[in-house]
Amino acid sequence: QVQLQESGPGLVKPSQTLSLTCTVSGGSITTKYYYWSWIRQPPGKGLEWMGAIYYSGSTYYSPSLKSRTSISRDTSKNQFTLQLSSVTPEDTAVYYCASRDSNYYTTWNYWGQGTQVTVSS
Repeated sequence: QVQLQESGPGLVKPSQTLSLTCTVSGGSITTKYYYWSWIRQPPGKGLEWMGAIYYSGSTYYSPSLKSRTSISRDTSKNQFTLQLSSVTPEDTAVYYCASRDSNYYTTWNYWGQGTQVTVSS
């Protein structure tokens, strides 16, 4: 029932901030007890969890990315966003938003289709 859609620029220059938005339909981002997350997959590599925002607004980040990652939300638009600062070509990846009801699932059961982001000058 929940549907997620990523949007944002497909090309970002090195040192700039990558900004993406996930628009949610079929459910509210404030519904107990859902997590809303960002996950990425660089070319030829596996999935990497970046961080998440809980239904309460609390945020959680991967230790390797915490210093330059920020996840926020706009409840009036039923959206949550990703900002990744000081990007390098190593940040090139397909970026996904995903969610799960933590009372029932131990993995991400709803996924967006993903969006390609390339970091290049």
